[in-house]
Amino acid sequence: MAALCGVRHRWKRTNCIQILTRNLTGTIHYDLVVIGGGSGGLACSKEGTKSTMAEAVQNHVRSLNWGHRVQLQDKKVKYLNIKGSLVDEHTVKGLTRTGKEIMLTAKNIVIATGGRPKYPTHIPGAIEHGITNVALECAGFLTGIGLDTTVMVRSIPLRGFDQQMAGLVTDHMEAYGTKFSWRNVPKRVDKLSSGALQVTWTDKQTGKDQQDTFDSVLWAVGRAPETKTLSLEKVGVKLNKESGKILVAADESTSVPNIYAFGDIGEGRPELTPTAIKAGKLLARRLAGQTNELMNYDNVATTVFTPLEYGCVGLSEEEAESRHGKDSIEVYHAFYKPLEFTVVCKRGGDQRILGLHFTGPNAGEVTQGFAMGFQCGATLTHLMETVGIHPTCAEELTKVNVSKRSGLDATVTGC
Repeated sequence: MAALCGVRHRWKRTNCIQILTRNLTGTIHYDLVVIGGGSGGLACSKEGTKSTMAEAVQNHVRSLNWGHRVQLQDKKVKYLNIKGSLVDEHTVKGLTRTGKEIMLTAKNIVIATGGRPKYPTHIPGAIEHGITNVALECAGFLTGIGLDTTVMVRSIPLRGFDQQMAGLVTDHMEAYGTKFSWRNVPKRVDKLSSGALQVTWTDKQTGKDQQDTFDSVLWAVGRAPETKTLSLEKVGVKLNKESGKILVAADESTSVPNIYAFGDIGEGRPELTPTAIKAGKLLARRLAGQTNELMNYDNVATTVFTPLEYGCVGLSEEEAESRHGKDSIEVYHAFYKPLEFTVVCKRGGDQRILGLHFTGPNAGEVTQGFAMGFQCGATLTHLMETVGIHPTCAEELTKVNVSKRSGLDATVTGC
């Protein structure tokens, strides 16, 4: 094996060759040896790594759990591995794995049980022959490791996000091998004698049923709040009857004065880990009398980690139009295949930015930086006065000047 490298020294360039060798003498033991690099050999070798990858992921999760327990111990927090429910507004009943009951009393009680992945229980075979996951991110990952992957979508992708950007994400995924089954609704899952899973679905456009077989089925139909076993209504904690989430005020308080809830379990709260972490810290400080600061849930940035990443902060074009009216907003955009940049602003005045959307490499890193500007009331003028870093993807956001209203081509053709 040879690696070519260029070395510069005192304005003189010298080419050099570095020879790298590996001692392959002796006996080396593997679980699987594949001879041949054709399509069959590659498929066999990649399939053989799945169990190793799964084990590595599980070990990583275990290490994270252990790390959290160590941190709790360092902070003098007593950790109890029990299933809790409310007895009254100051009492929690805990049940151990062996069935032993433990009673805990407290001045204040905080509920942060989050949500659990939902199964479509009305579909026969869904629970028996499926696992839950995040649809597009997982599909992109599975396609990336060489698996034939199909995403079934009943309506639109990335509901709640800007739909122009969502379309770019799915178009990019399709171009790189992920298949999409649009406007179809799964009807049942049956396991065949071969071990394959036969999925039956209904085409919403024709009303006809169709079938195909798959090795695995993953459901990504949302999450349900973990509230059913907490006996909340027994002590007067009010829920949204449709979503099952707890109704909370700006300070995370519930309908019972000394009981609080935050994170995914709170009605109207973003289902995002960093949001829950910050809200939990602020709540603890308020309960300790250290601050009166409330969590700011406006303009929380997020990113969809699909193969073509999509980061955003603020309102989507659809939401901005719904809140302010089509004639009261201006949407500036630029397209640099496959990257797209969109800035949604108020029309007139200083053109306060209402939303910023970016598809491209490292979208999360880019969006995180612009998110601080939102907290400072960023305007289109501020953005235009910002000098971009060249050559980067993010610099295009500082140069957007074509509005959708103008009808002009937004394709970026040069610096």
